[in-house]
Amino acid sequence: MADLTLRGLTVVPAGATRPVVADVDLDVGHGEHVLLVGASGSGKSTVLRALAGLLDDDVDASGEVLLDGRPPLAGEVGLLVQDPLDAVVAELAGRDTAFGPENAGLERAAIWRRVARAHEAARYTAGRDREVVTLSGGERQRLALAGTLAADPAVLLLDEPTSMLDAPTACAVRTAVLDAARGRGVVVVDHDLAGWAPHVDRVVVLGREGRVVAAGAPEAVLADPALLADGLWLPGAPPPRPVDLPDGLLRPWLDVGGELLRGRGIGLVRRRRGLRATPPVTVLRDVNVALPAGASTPLTGDSGSGKSSLLAVLAGLVRPTGDLVAAPAFAPARRGARPCPPHAWRSRELAARTGWVPQFPEHSFLAGDVRGEVRATPQVLGRPTDRADALLEVLGLSARAGVNPFRLSGGEQRRLALAAAAAAGPALLLADEPTVGQDRGTWAAVAGLLAAAAGAGAAVAVSTHDGALVRALAPRGGGVHLVGGTSGTREVAA
Repeated sequence: MADLTLRGLTVVPAGATRPVVADVDLDVGHGEHVLLVGASGSGKSTVLRALAGLLDDDVDASGEVLLDGRPPLAGEVGLLVQDPLDAVVAELAGRDTAFGPENAGLERAAIWRRVARAHEAARYTAGRDREVVTLSGGERQRLALAGTLAADPAVLLLDEPTSMLDAPTACAVRTAVLDAARGRGVVVVDHDLAGWAPHVDRVVVLGREGRVVAAGAPEAVLADPALLADGLWLPGAPPPRPVDLPDGLLRPWLDVGGELLRGRGIGLVRRRRGLRATPPVTVLRDVNVALPAGASTPLTGDSGSGKSSLLAVLAGLVRPTGDLVAAPAFAPARRGARPCPPHAWRSRELAARTGWVPQFPEHSFLAGDVRGEVRATPQVLGRPTDRADALLEVLGLSARAGVNPFRLSGGEQRRLALAAAAAAGPALLLADEPTVGQDRGTWAAVAGLLAAAAGAGAAVAVSTHDGALVRALAPRGGGVHLVGGTSGTREVAA
């Protein structure tokens, strides 16, 4: 394998005046494993993209990347990107993983052997004939990892490879990565320092200005309590306290008491019709759920258990089977008719009542800049937009107000989607994995916003693998836990 060297990397995004990373040097020796950490927005993903030769064409970048003293060839440095959807190149999972070996000119039998090994190494078990669009976020993440491993790069770059996985799966994937990476140089970006620290040779810390502020052996670097101020999740440190938000900032536009939604026997079957119809896939079965005003309801379960699908049902984005009943005070008024379920509401009626943060936040972006994104829904509904700047301040995005949402880091995009979902004062706030990619400070802001929305009278439902968030939002327990993949659920008593 090979040594990877980065010298003097400075990157100024298009339209910006300050660099997102500044004068960064990094050395990754043969077989060395390096953990690159820092606050949300500190430039970690930018460093990985620079190492892989994948910086956007319109950025102002300087510096040098060398592999064994020469510029790397195509495929020698493999990058698992932060958003697994960005890595999808084929309709079916097997073909997606085969893309790298195919481009390397391997024979057909060798390609499929490589695909099988990569799926096993990444703990991807949904099958090579599964349509990628039907996979959960965690399954897509494992598939993207398999695609990176199948290309057999000399150096492996991993951008938050376990961020959307439950703890046992994350541990299994981490073990698989380490097994597959023997003899290769590895650079991992992750906020899970406790999980990775025992398995890396060095830790490199990027400060909030995009400069290296610490580097060395894990036991030395992570013993410095001053790094808590840089937002690092130091092993053994208790989670931060959710921030307090100004009174009234999250007050719902509709005053609805009691339960907003109640579902009994909820099911969901995904089908694809057309010339290439595929067998139906059951993703939810016999789910019972209640969303009371003024409370938070965690939705938990293993990766691929249907949490995002359940949120989509509650948001009115898909039509379920079973009974999903909206309270009369929450449902749109229809003359002479009983309240109809959310999937039958018009889009404006949904927007007036429900805020939704998708698992992949960029799917919700509408505007050309951050401030415009937060103001978009209130403006369409004819509601005041004066919450926008306060929400940006709480979530640490004020300095990014004029930036295109697609220029933000993954953690920043997730906070922006949350701010936009909350800006119009929804009575129901739904958030899918809202703390993924957050440092300690931004985690406290996200948890504080969700808690404040419930405290102001909204019903809040959160899909998450984050135990600290569950404890912060629902300290007395409760919620819905999906079990057995898509085979069923059990409702957890409050």
